[in-house]
Amino acid sequence: MSTAMPDPAPAPAAPHDERHVVDRIGWLRAAVLGANDGIVSTASLVLGVAAANARTPDIVIAGTAGLVAGAMSMAAGEYVSVSAQADTERADIGRERRELAADPAGELAELAAIYVARGVDDATAVAVATQLMARDALGAHVRDELDLTIGARARPVQAAFASAGSFTVGAAMPLLAVFVMPADLLIPGVAGSSLAFLAVLGALGARAGNAGVGRGTWRVTFWGALAMAVTAAIGHVVGVAV
Repeated sequence: MSTAMPDPAPAPAAPHDERHVVDRIGWLRAAVLGANDGIVSTASLVLGVAAANARTPDIVIAGTAGLVAGAMSMAAGEYVSVSAQADTERADIGRERRELAADPAGELAELAAIYVARGVDDATAVAVATQLMARDALGAHVRDELDLTIGARARPVQAAFASAGSFTVGAAMPLLAVFVMPADLLIPGVAGSSLAFLAVLGALGARAGNAGVGRGTWRVTFWGALAMAVTAAIGHVVGVAV
C-alpha cells in the first residue's frame, strides 16, 4: 500500500521591482519649492525695482542682494524647521525606548492592537508583533506606532543646503535675464523669461510626480505671474510717488 506524499508548499514568489512616485515626494517638494521661490521672488524684486525707473546697475544690485538674502533665508528657515522636527523625533524615539524597557508586555499588546486596527485577526496580530519585537522592538514601534523610519529621519543640514541650492538656481534665471535684455525691453523680457522658466519648472515637477503636466504648469505660472504683476505695480506707484 503506497502512501501519497503531500504536495510541497509553494515557494514564495520572488519580489518584483516596484517603484512608487511617493518615494520622490521629499526631494521633489524641496527642489520645486526652492526653485519656484527663487524665480518668483527674484523676478518680482527685479520687476518692482525696474518699474520704479531704476537704472540697470541698481536693478542688478537689488536682484543679487535678493538672491543671497533669499538663499540664506531659505537655508536658515529649513534648518530651524527640520531641526525642530528632528528634536521631536528623537524625543519620541527616546520615550518609546524607555516604555519598551519598562513594560515590554504592554508594548507588545499595543503593537498587536495596531495591526488589529488595520484588519489583521487577533492571533495573527499577536504573532506578527511578537516576531517583529524579537528582531527589533524599537524599530517596529518607531515604524508602526510613530510612523517614522529610522533611516529616513529629518536631516537639518542636508535640508538647509538643498533648499538654498535650489533657491539659488531658480533666482539666477531672472537675474541672468537682466544682463542679456536691452534696457528698453528689460521688464517684458524678465517677465516673459521668468514665466517660461516657471512653466518648465511646473511641467518638470508634474512629470516627475506623474501628475497632470498641464495643471502643474498652469498653477505655477499663474501664481508667478500674479506675484510679479502685483510687485511691478507697487514698484511703479512708489517710483512715481518718490
